[in-house]
Amino acid sequence: MFRIGHGYDIHRLVAGRPLVLGGVRFETDYGLDGHSDADCATHALCDALLGAAGLPDIGHFFPNTDPAYRNIDSQILLRRVIDELRSRGYAPVNVDLSIIAEKPKIYPKIAAMKIALAGSTGLEPGAIGIKATTNEGVGELGRGAAIAAHAVVLISRP
Repeated sequence: MFRIGHGYDIHRLVAGRPLVLGGVRFETDYGLDGHSDADCATHALCDALLGAAGLPDIGHFFPNTDPAYRNIDSQILLRRVIDELRSRGYAPVNVDLSIIAEKPKIYPKIAAMKIALAGSTGLEPGAIGIKATTNEGVGELGRGAAIAAHAVVLISRP
């Protein structure tokens, strides 16, 4: 049995926070604002996996009102999501991520992101697609005030 899920996340950019996307830190003087490390790529992936399994979203499992998740590494959350899926008999098959950002340049870190996400999902890096695009100057994303991500996943029940 195969199931498909989609996830989306967006966070504003702010000064003085580390920027983490897909489990990889970027060397910048700005980062994403959020309760955890605000890794919107990983959050979108978590929501896609949970949705594919018919489960509630990431906020249900890891509420931003719980101090236990303050500044937590989103790869920890992703590993917990994978454990949740496996406990229900599901396993990820592949991942497709799109990251929308005017800054920084994402492409140089894509290979490292694939490795980080593979380590957290149990997938081979080749089963993880990551693309980067801009918002062509349109809206908050286009002004470089935020970064967003879409994720699509396929899961199976072996």
